[in-house]
Amino acid sequence: MASTSPDPPAAGSVTAAISNAAVRIMSEFTGRGPTQAHTSIRDDVVLVVMRETLTKSERTLLANGEGDFVLEMRERLQLTMRKALIDAIEMLVQRKVIAFMSADHLEPDMAAEIFVLEPRAEPPLIAPQLPCTAALKRGSLAVAPRALSSSCGNRRPSIRADVGSRTKFGPPSRGSAVVGCRTVGAQGG
Repeated sequence: MASTSPDPPAAGSVTAAISNAAVRIMSEFTGRGPTQAHTSIRDDVVLVVMRETLTKSERTLLANGEGDFVLEMRERLQLTMRKALIDAIEMLVQRKVIAFMSADHLEPDMAAEIFVLEPRAEPPLIAPQLPCTAALKRGSLAVAPRALSSSCGNRRPSIRADVGSRTKFGPPSRGSAVVGCRTVGAQGG
């Protein structure tokens, strides 16, 4: 069956597509788009930084000491553009936007649009390498710091789960994440 939603752009072109969408939307709402736009995506945050965003009339107001008025007007404009910007981001990254923030700076003429995405449902498979061990106690995970020896990288990952008064060690189970030389996650009984 054919999909009715457009395919999202390839990973390398998503940031360019977001920048282009932001410029297009700003141009539709203000009559002029920024001359430059750069998008960064990190984890659950999309940041779009735009340069030379002010219209001729806004630059005239700024030159006549009306910078506060320009910022107030821009803030109201962002509220008006909010839905169009969020819709574009959600379509391009295929994730829900849970927060949107916008800021303008007059000298130099810059604007930033910040989108916070809903966290992904699946946890990462591998956790960052940290000097710690993990214990599973009464259904909740407790992480305790410990010193790692230089041979840590040569040991097999194992799970330490405190179940009642018993402590079990064993190979990683499916759905566990490696932390340092220990594995963090649930282990079957």
